[in-house]
Amino acid sequence: MQWAEVSIQTTHEATDVVAEIYHDLGASGVVIEDPELLNNYIDAGQWDFSGIERAEDTSIVTVKAYLPVDEDLDDKLRTFELRIKDFKSMTDDDMEKGPCTISWNTVRDEDWADNWKAYFHPEKVGGMLVIKPTWEDYEASPDDIVIELDPGSAFGTGTHPTTAMCLRELETLVKGGMRIFDVGTGSGVLSIAAAKLGATDVTAMDYDKVAVDVAAENICQNGVEDVVKTGVSDILKSFDGKADLIVANIIADIIIMLFDELDEHLAEGGRLLASGIISERLADVTEACLAHGFVVDKVTEEKGWVAMTISRGENK
Repeated sequence: MQWAEVSIQTTHEATDVVAEIYHDLGASGVVIEDPELLNNYIDAGQWDFSGIERAEDTSIVTVKAYLPVDEDLDDKLRTFELRIKDFKSMTDDDMEKGPCTISWNTVRDEDWADNWKAYFHPEKVGGMLVIKPTWEDYEASPDDIVIELDPGSAFGTGTHPTTAMCLRELETLVKGGMRIFDVGTGSGVLSIAAAKLGATDVTAMDYDKVAVDVAAENICQNGVEDVVKTGVSDILKSFDGKADLIVANIIADIIIMLFDELDEHLAEGGRLLASGIISERLADVTEACLAHGFVVDKVTEEKGWVAMTISRGENK
């Protein structure tokens, strides 16, 4: 199948807004090419970046999304251009928007896999959790919990700060026998981690069926298919019952919308682990959290991204 890889050059601050526009067009996720993050990986020697030089200008990031090449593509591209034009012309938000240069080209499913494999190698992201590509070898230590992962077209390797922060928090939050909901599961990495950390009932859902199919394959690859169920859902709408822990690694605006559905799906004493939030939107998510009667237990920040652990307030 062919896809349109749509790219825009913008700023760290505007990434969340651009991601929301992509989401409105039907894209299930975004790829963020962040030169600052790339420099950090090169300096740390975490990935094989042979031949790639450190970026001098780290102020501009490239945000990409993938849309199917079909009869609706032209309308979606025009809508995207108009939305970006309106966004760039806004003068009352004090947000740096960057050049907002748009480009696109056609790729195939297999191109994504090849691009991931060029840079994705085993990495220990927490005290125990190790993300290992299915095509790589890794000699695990006795305490390692290894997650075999092929991100495919679901845009999730587990090494981006938003996901890595979630994985580290899961090592603390997940207790044996827990029921967990993974909202916007992507590659399924967080659900797999939860199952391997001791959760006994995990539901992993995403808005996009392609992501759900990729997650299901990764879940089977890791042998946790008896614990993790997959499905398609718009935020929490298709989830049944209540969970002890809800994980949502999405974007700030979708997390804000999630609070409207949280009471119906979060068990007494339960927590929400929210990530995918750029630091500039922390105040907005916190405001929505408090307005719905929840409290922020913990905030973790890494490389301009924020993860939040949230629980019910005393009056809930």
